[in-house]
Amino acid sequence: MNIIINQSTLNGTITIPGSKSHTIRAVVIATLAEGISQIDAPLVSGDTLSCVHGCQAFGAKFVDTGTEWRIEGIGGKPTLPADIVDVGNSGTSMNFLIGLASLVNGFTILTGDPQIKRRPVQPLLTALQKLGVEAHSAPQNGCPPVVIKGTLKGGYSEVKSKISQYLSSLLVNCPLSPTDTEIKAIDLGEKPYVQMTLSWLDKQKISYQQENLTHFWVKGSQHYQAFHQRIPADFSSATFFICAAAMPGCNIMLQGLDFDDTQGDKGVVDLLRHMGADIQLTDEGLHIRGCQLKGAELDLADMPDALPALAVVGCLAQGKTTIRNVAHARLKETDRIATMRHELTLLGATVEELEDGLIIRQSNLKGTTVDSHHDHRLAMALAMAGLVAKGSSRVLNAEAVGVTFPEFPDLLARLGASIELK
Repeated sequence: MNIIINQSTLNGTITIPGSKSHTIRAVVIATLAEGISQIDAPLVSGDTLSCVHGCQAFGAKFVDTGTEWRIEGIGGKPTLPADIVDVGNSGTSMNFLIGLASLVNGFTILTGDPQIKRRPVQPLLTALQKLGVEAHSAPQNGCPPVVIKGTLKGGYSEVKSKISQYLSSLLVNCPLSPTDTEIKAIDLGEKPYVQMTLSWLDKQKISYQQENLTHFWVKGSQHYQAFHQRIPADFSSATFFICAAAMPGCNIMLQGLDFDDTQGDKGVVDLLRHMGADIQLTDEGLHIRGCQLKGAELDLADMPDALPALAVVGCLAQGKTTIRNVAHARLKETDRIATMRHELTLLGATVEELEDGLIIRQSNLKGTTVDSHHDHRLAMALAMAGLVAKGSSRVLNAEAVGVTFPEFPDLLARLGASIELK
């Protein structure tokens, strides 16, 4: 699928769908729990359904009623999958299910699509090895497919966790080990996502201690209980609309966002305000009026997924915008630093690549054909760029948006974008 998009301004009100990160944590914890959990307003997307299918392979029972998901858990005792577990394009599912597989006394093979097979998981495998698990990369390059044989025994481990999911996977699964676990987190990135994981442990009354998100002590032989939880709206998805609406001429209201939630990408609002954006939180929702923005230095250490959208914003901001401290964006579905530089340059932007980010100067974008490289966040960011580029733009391989935000094209059209799918 390709997106054809013409220069447009956005006006209107939309509701943002549920959080991918919360939905996947809910599915994994419901799987590990005893009893039937109910998840209201889950995100229904390629990534979340990959997680559901993976958890079913370990014995969870799943029912979709149309408005909520019901999952009958395995009471902390996953069964050995009968076949290879394929997580599709979901890196989050890969990391959480590697941890879940460590609870099984038997060999589990986990794989994914070509992008997943390029994404490193070695830091998590190494950490699990120190906890009594056989955990190996089958191609011996630190990437999937991986072979896991439990069982997780607890003890002491260290994890290099620039990708926060490595640590989150340990924190979710180590409470089920027979003995206590001590974890030292090294070079932790994306800290709000670890805080999100801890919030789920807190709701489950899991016993742990932590010190400055660098040292964790988790009690063993614990249990997860069935729960009933509504999934909050996704700030990572909302980022594209918040950034697009900050462009001159736009005026939109986003509903469903909870600023008390732990999601790190809510920090995009503060970054845009720093650049001069007119963003107000009202009783009706988040109201954004477009205006001329100023270039700024943006630290994205805790919100790497915002890089593609903010790179587009940088093209419109007066002066120079520098995006820093986000080298881990190179480890996502694509090397998002390199690919965003390349694709924005095709649109006429002046962009310089840094080791840990980008320097973007105000540019006049011109419509052309660009490629998402099968990366959902690139597809959405490049569609955003098409809203402000003179003429018409074509985004190739835009079906990638279905991984996290299938409604994205429809919501853009509802706000007045001149958009067509081919």
